[in-house]
Amino acid sequence: MSEAKLQNKTIKELDELKLVGFRVLCSGDQYIFKIPEASLLLSERVNEIKHLVNPLKQFGAFVVENESDDEDGYWVCVEVKEYEDIPIDMVTLTVPPQRYAVIRHQGPNYKIMDAYNDLHTWIEENKYLRLKNKWHIEKFYSWNDTENLDVELLDTIE
Repeated sequence: MSEAKLQNKTIKELDELKLVGFRVLCSGDQYIFKIPEASLLLSERVNEIKHLVNPLKQFGAFVVENESDDEDGYWVCVEVKEYEDIPIDMVTLTVPPQRYAVIRHQGPNYKIMDAYNDLHTWIEENKYLRLKNKWHIEKFYSWNDTENLDVELLDTIE
């Protein structure tokens, strides 16, 4: 049986994030398989990306309620200081400074939704307002084993 460990919830404000990586676009039930594939590919090719902030941290980015096709999908990326010579099959994404409710999930990828449910309940109980049309971030500290992820879930709030 897989256990998931959740850590305390908190509020964080992040500066602008410049991200480079792959955009995953598939049917909803396929993301649980396609995101890890993109993550491993990014790990193999991270040396092709210039101006890396930290090659040992990956970021996922998505908009819960996207307002255009350009925002649909899930981005698997690394952070860079600036954009230069982006590999031809990779994308860039600039996430503006935002405020987030945060929880850390350690455990299998299929239990991430439980962590999000816990975080969303906490957001509601503390009278924060979720901004579903803004970029949400997942900061991965460990992603190679889908049964044992270490990820900070950042849900955008007002």
